[in-house]
Order: sequence, then structure tokens, then C-alpha cells
Amino acid sequence: MTTPGQPPAGAALPPRAAALVLRGRTVGATSAAIMAIVNRTTDSFYSGARQADDTEALRAVERASLEGAEIVDVGGVRAGTGPEVTVAEEIRRTVPFVERVRAEFPDMLVSVDTWRSEVAREVLGAGADLLNDTWAGHDPGLVEEAGRAGAGVVCSHTGGAVPRTDPFQVRYPVPLDAPAGTDPRDGVVLDVLATLAAAARRAVACGVPRESVLVDPTHDFGKSTWHSLHLLRSTGRLTGLGFPVLMALSRKDFVGETLDLPAEDRLEGTLAATALAAWMGATVFRAHDVRATRRVLDMTAAVRGDEAPARVLRGLV
Repeated sequence: MTTPGQPPAGAALPPRAAALVLRGRTVGATSAAIMAIVNRTTDSFYSGARQADDTEALRAVERASLEGAEIVDVGGVRAGTGPEVTVAEEIRRTVPFVERVRAEFPDMLVSVDTWRSEVAREVLGAGADLLNDTWAGHDPGLVEEAGRAGAGVVCSHTGGAVPRTDPFQVRYPVPLDAPAGTDPRDGVVLDVLATLAAAARRAVACGVPRESVLVDPTHDFGKSTWHSLHLLRSTGRLTGLGFPVLMALSRKDFVGETLDLPAEDRLEGTLAATALAAWMGATVFRAHDVRATRRVLDMTAAVRGDEAPARVLRGLV
């Protein structure tokens, strides 16, 4: 019989990335953890994630908790192009809400999706556990705020793109010093690995606990659909960095372009990508659809042998 947490005898499984530890709490040690998305915006690309109203947003947090999310990721600015949102407005959208989540859902870990150090300082003061810097250190002061607070941070990759811009004719050539015969598609993987390794080292140097540093290949950001697909199939290489790996795949454009579907119809494609990344060892999944994602992650963990089934009666009784 397989022991939970151990692969089946004779199976060659991709290694799991490290678990994530935030404020002394460990998540993603066996089955991967879920970071539920709550956007305090009216213009996020997926309508199901727009929760500008406080009551609606708190209901979304409660629902995410009941459906199996360990982290909620609060965003105050649409990631893509759109009307300007000032620092003051982003703080207004996020800080009071973080305080309410902290008070009403004390067991829920709180992440805030921001690239601004001014916002980071305020949300950390309000009780946030993690800063999700999806714009790859554009504001170098953000990781310093995380270090001072002993909070976690997400190190991401955008290929040099600046906040709230869309990729345009991006290319990642294979470095000249790469071994002969390197797959031409690996240019993006090598760039991601180098960027994330450097960002993670800086985070630790700034005082962020090593086990609280998440690395995210950041699908779609500064990438074409070909790049994102190749990064997904290369998930196992990311786990070799030695940090917990975040996958933000949910309903993204690379899924939509692959299947020729709008955001509202991308659930199945997202779940297929989720299962593959979980099989290859990713630690945390940022998700719009928590219940479905939880089931996919738990099933994948059971097939890997990382967790036992919830019950086993068939053929035994």
C-alpha cells in the first residue's frame, strides 16, 4: 500500500516544489494550495472576478474558504491596460478590505496583488501575509517592504514589460553560451529561470524568509501563447529552483487562444493546465474557480501518491 506523501513503488514522478510558509503556517505540502482571486475592480478581464462592492467581495472570500482556498489574493488594479488608478485609489480599494478579511476570516492567508511599494507598506500594516508582485520588481522598494515585515513575496517574470502593458512581438532567443543543441523554444524558459533565481535571491537578502518566497513564471505577461505553453510543459524545471512555485493560469489568454474561447468559457482548459502543472510539482495555484480547482488538485495529488483518497471501500467491503 502506498503511504501518503510517498510516490507509488516504481513510479518516476517529477519532484514537488517546496511548500510555502507564511507567518508560520505551511500550505501546499502535499496537495497544492489555492490562492483565490478577489478583485476590487470593475474592469478585470473576467467578469466573475469583479467584486468592487464590499459585501459581494466578503461573500467571495467566504465562498473561497468553504470551497478549499488557503489564500485569498486581493487586487485593486486591473493587470492589463485601462484607466489610470492612483496609489491613493488602490489603497482605498484594498487596505480597508484587507483589515475586514483579517478580522472576519482569521484563518485565511491574505495576499495583495500590487507592484507599488506605497501600497505594499499599507496593506502589510493592515495584516497582509503575502505581496503578489506580478510586475517583476518594477518598484524595487516593494520587496524591501516585505522583508521589513517578515511577509512573503511573489517573484515574477515579465520579460522587462512595465506595469499594465500588453506584450508585443516578444522574443526570447537562446543565449549564445547555451549548450549546443539547446531547444530553440527554451529561450523563454532560460530567461524565466535566470530572472526568478535572481529575484528570489534579492528577496531573501532583503529579509524575506526563504520559505516565504514564491516564484511565478507569470504566463501571458510579456509572453506569447507559444511561450506560455512551453513554460507550462517546463514546470518541472521551475521546481528545481528550490522555491515554492506559483501558477497563475486561470482563464488566461494563452488558454483562450489555444482553444479559441472567451474568458467565460476557459474553465476546462484552465483545469487541464492546472492538472499538468500540479503533476509536475507546482505548489500554489491562483484560481477564479476554487471548487473545481480544489478537486483537480486533490485528484492529482492522490494519483501522484502525495495524498490518500478521502475513502477507499470499493473492492474491500
